[in-house]
Amino acid sequence: MDRHAWHGRDIRFALDTLETSETGLTTEEASRRLRRFGPNRLPETHAIHPLLRFLYQFHNVLIYVLIAAGLVTSFLGHWVDAGVIFAVVILNAIIGFIQEGKAESALKAIQQMLSINAMALRDGRKTLIPAEDLVPGDVVFLQSGDKVPADLRLFQVKGLQVQEAALTGESLAVEKSLEPVAEEAVIGDRRCMAYSGTLVTHGQASGVVVATGANTEIGRISVLVSKTKSVTTPLLRQMAQFGHWLTIVILGIAAFTFTFGLLIRDYEAAEMFLASVSLAVAAIPEGLPAIMTITLAIGVERMARRNAIIRKLPAVETLGAVSVICSDKTGTLTRNEMTVRSIATTDKLFQLTGTGYDPHGAILSPDANNPEDQDEALLREILLAAILCNDSSLEHQDDEWRVQGDPMEGALLVAAMKAGLDVEEEKKRYPRTDLIPFDPEHRFMATLNHSHTGAVFIYLKGAPEQVLEICSTQRSPAGEQPLDKSYWLDRIEEMARQGQRVLAIACKPAGINHSDLTFSDVESNLTMLGLFGFIDPPRQEAIDAVHSCHQAHIQVKMITGDHSATALAIARQLRLHNTAKALTGRDIEVMSDEELLQQVQEVDVYARVNPEHKLTLVRLLQKQGLIVSMTGDGVNDAPALKRADVGIAMGHNGTEAAKEAAEMVLADDNFASIAHAVEEGRTVYDNLKKAILFILPTNGGQALTILAAILLGFHQMPLTPVQILWVNMVISVTLALSLAFEPPEKDVMRRPPRDARKPILTVYLLWRIAFVSVILMGGTFGLYLWETQQGASIEHARTVAVNTLVMFQVFYLLNSRYITASIFRWDRFTGNPYVLIAIAVLIVLQLGFTYLAPMQSLFGTAAIDLAMWLRILVVSSTVLFLVELEKALVRRRTASEDW
Repeated sequence: MDRHAWHGRDIRFALDTLETSETGLTTEEASRRLRRFGPNRLPETHAIHPLLRFLYQFHNVLIYVLIAAGLVTSFLGHWVDAGVIFAVVILNAIIGFIQEGKAESALKAIQQMLSINAMALRDGRKTLIPAEDLVPGDVVFLQSGDKVPADLRLFQVKGLQVQEAALTGESLAVEKSLEPVAEEAVIGDRRCMAYSGTLVTHGQASGVVVATGANTEIGRISVLVSKTKSVTTPLLRQMAQFGHWLTIVILGIAAFTFTFGLLIRDYEAAEMFLASVSLAVAAIPEGLPAIMTITLAIGVERMARRNAIIRKLPAVETLGAVSVICSDKTGTLTRNEMTVRSIATTDKLFQLTGTGYDPHGAILSPDANNPEDQDEALLREILLAAILCNDSSLEHQDDEWRVQGDPMEGALLVAAMKAGLDVEEEKKRYPRTDLIPFDPEHRFMATLNHSHTGAVFIYLKGAPEQVLEICSTQRSPAGEQPLDKSYWLDRIEEMARQGQRVLAIACKPAGINHSDLTFSDVESNLTMLGLFGFIDPPRQEAIDAVHSCHQAHIQVKMITGDHSATALAIARQLRLHNTAKALTGRDIEVMSDEELLQQVQEVDVYARVNPEHKLTLVRLLQKQGLIVSMTGDGVNDAPALKRADVGIAMGHNGTEAAKEAAEMVLADDNFASIAHAVEEGRTVYDNLKKAILFILPTNGGQALTILAAILLGFHQMPLTPVQILWVNMVISVTLALSLAFEPPEKDVMRRPPRDARKPILTVYLLWRIAFVSVILMGGTFGLYLWETQQGASIEHARTVAVNTLVMFQVFYLLNSRYITASIFRWDRFTGNPYVLIAIAVLIVLQLGFTYLAPMQSLFGTAAIDLAMWLRILVVSSTVLFLVELEKALVRRRTASEDW
């Protein structure tokens, strides 16, 4: 039954097809249908068993390498070292397991949006039943405050307005009617339907249930969320690629070394096996996964201080690669507060300043901002009419202005206050006698008011085309005039082109004894007073944030359920790049994927879209190799949020479904926080790259030292496996970790997004790793060789080798803080205090490693004198000057620092 376009057919078709009537179903028939269609609730997905989810966390090449390192150290009998490695592996798995469990709760959040109870007709009587017992064919009653319990085809409405923002993204409640619409109409235009999970804000209605459970619109979104696969992050893809290559290289070098030593140097097989194991242990960066996790976690903490809450750790870095942000309009780029922007009279178009419901602002005349125009009698009469023909109120609470009632009516009160009118005082001066509430069929509201001097007036506001039909005159500064309909139609079109929603207001005098208001009183002979133009204004901080994103070479695209004219007007105020045209949901449906692929990079505004359209746009942008971020706050955004590389939900006004589907939540609903988060994301990636560039030469230098000893026929290795593990661990937890705290570089938000398809290690970075590895190997092996030739013990020579390697890393840490920029500037030496702290901690650890008896016994070290330390410092400091010289040569050859 869900295949029918119910909105495109009349109510008789719906009743006949569903084999029901306006008197509803019998209890017996409803029970039969409940067995056939099932309960009116969303199906729960079959979750993966927790044990399998936990084991899946180990399915990663780098983790395999780390496990191999742990097994090797266990084989060598170094249980403490093996325990540390396995602890890192298990910690990473636990973090991933917890994050993945949270991600799947988006469906539960959507299920909580369904109504609990419903008022239905059963056996000809109104009966309150659980919403999950509703079936297709049931007749349901709605009234103000109800949550719609199922998808309904309406057949009776009385002033019904439904807030559908969660489904459509449209900020205003939608007026409902009975007439069918075009079958291809998007959700926001289906006025004869009420959809499950939406909220009735005004009026009453009756409708027949046409879809329940998974067949409802909200159910289809739930299915979309469940079927939408989250994409892996660029960093994880790159690290997986890096892990594969690293594994191949390590195994290849170990196999070559074993074969060379066995066949060429005549080593014994057991001896050569242990030497190859030492080389493999030296080459494995055991601390790298931990450094990655810690660096990302520090990024999370930094972002939280800037109102961006990260739910999934890898999303921190992905933000740095974002090349396009698809943003929902309502409440994200705009304030979700209606504002009167203009007032049209018979001869002027006034502009209003200020935004939202804050009454601070002014009404400006087109005549050079002449303040006298603000007190014109006609303008004040229009605003008085807006106060009296109004059911809403304004409240000032906690330094914030809030509307109780309809947002547009609230905006009218704010406009009146900007003109200096006292809303409560005016209502007392002209009390209401009677009312015709808003009716979608007539599309207006009218009130009967009297003054304390005996004058009686009818005030009416509504859709401008409808109001013009019942007006015969218009009010001008000179008095009554015949209605100039073409003038008002031109004004309406002009305001609509600016993206404004237009409301007309009119009046009519009544007799002194007139106390009842009927439709016959307002059928004709009203006097047109003026027009109000409303807009949901963009946030100022959003305008600034869009500019920041453009500076960072990030495209910003606005995707909304609102109308094209409104969307384009907001896009111009936000200064999006391409505001010449908007694609609508209908355009997206009729275009082929090939046509859409040509359009998506050029068009920045998408209007009247459904959830599927948002998902399609995200997929097409990703198909072009772009890293896509999607922001949103409604249920309708959840599938696209989940599919995007980084889904960003609004924390304040966002639905739980949106938050659970997203990787990041903005605590302040401020689009500007996205720009800050991108800056932090880029900084995190820079710091990860610096950490990798720092750690790998440690492993490279160690591996080359072992390899050199084997190639030269040494039977005693310069470094033992346990000494190698010591170096790897202390370097990781001190020096490498300090790089996670590096502040953003000055140009971080002026660079283009990095190419997520490029490997994390470019040719230049591989050169740097090889260059530094050779320097470390030369100095370490050179001093080891010198000490053995001077007759020193093997323990003494190895202690010198280890301390030389560590001190090399101390000086190379200074180089690593800037990949190509020179470190020889005072502010660059002092920019990260954690570097100096890490160096101090490392020196203390190395002194313990060298001089404490338990450490000497555990690691096979010996005390060395001050002269030896001086030689170590002289040799190890060479890396600082050699790398800075290499940087200078690179900067001279190219102005680009994008490696």
